[in-house]
Amino acid sequence: MFQPIQTARCILRELQPSDAPGMFELDTDPLVHRYLGNKPISTIEQATDVIAFVRRQYVENGIGRWALVHRESGAFMGWCGLKRNTEPLNGHVNYYDLGYRLMPRFWGQGYASEAGAAALAFGFGSLKLQTIYAAAHIENAASNRVLTKLGFKQTGTFNYDEEPCYWYVCTTPQQSSDTP
Repeated sequence: MFQPIQTARCILRELQPSDAPGMFELDTDPLVHRYLGNKPISTIEQATDVIAFVRRQYVENGIGRWALVHRESGAFMGWCGLKRNTEPLNGHVNYYDLGYRLMPRFWGQGYASEAGAAALAFGFGSLKLQTIYAAAHIENAASNRVLTKLGFKQTGTFNYDEEPCYWYVCTTPQQSSDTP
């Protein structure tokens, strides 16, 4: 069981079936899906299925995306976190990636960076990962800025569902060998 992570303004916790209305609001919004292939969901059952899929990842892979909740109000903001990818993508398989998806009313306020930093700290600290990957649509300037701000380095491009994306890599911070 994952212990929730608190940041200054957010809580990252396991997605719960009760998050279905929030996931429905998030994933029915065409703005949210602009750089995700323009395939928003259309039913609450689809939101429930997404949550069930992520909850299976918690069991099968030991990790999956987390609900992102506004700490002060308790509002469901979207999701953020790490995922173990077992299907090949851009020449990689069995790797961990960082992802996030927020409702538009929370865009441009630093929440993705704040939650992303907490997820990276968990991955490098608690999971002892050496490398975490990410991808973003080439035209998604905001997401590309977030990944760069978090320390990801763009290493190339690839097509995902016929959409051009940047591929990013972030490696564990190196300890200085000069420390006494």
